[in-house]
Amino acid sequence: VQLQASGGGLVQPGGSLRLSCAAAGSVDSINSVSWYRQAPGIQREMVATISSDNLNNDVTTYADFVTGRFTISRDFDKNTVYLQMNWLEPQDTAVYYCRADAVILGQEYTYWGQGTQVTVSS
Repeated sequence: VQLQASGGGLVQPGGSLRLSCAAAGSVDSINSVSWYRQAPGIQREMVATISSDNLNNDVTTYADFVTGRFTISRDFDKNTVYLQMNWLEPQDTAVYYCRADAVILGQEYTYWGQGTQVTVSS
């Protein structure tokens, strides 16, 4: 599985950005996709996760610090997961990474994209 993250940039406080994570390869093996972020000097932290329940409905989880501001979603036709970020704050400044957790032949794998920089500043 290969992941390509994009969509970062410079935005003013209160602004919005949409990040994309495009997956290629064994995409059918992916069980969940998450967005993480890492600011300088801070441990990488989970932002949001999307997976499916046993009825193939989306199940989403968010970190407390983004609930109500960020939305994770996916487009199966494009093999892409999105992170819509609204009401951005300076403390949201970080490199954002997408992560996919997959099971291939009974073995669990974790894949990371290359990261995309988000800077929130006036």
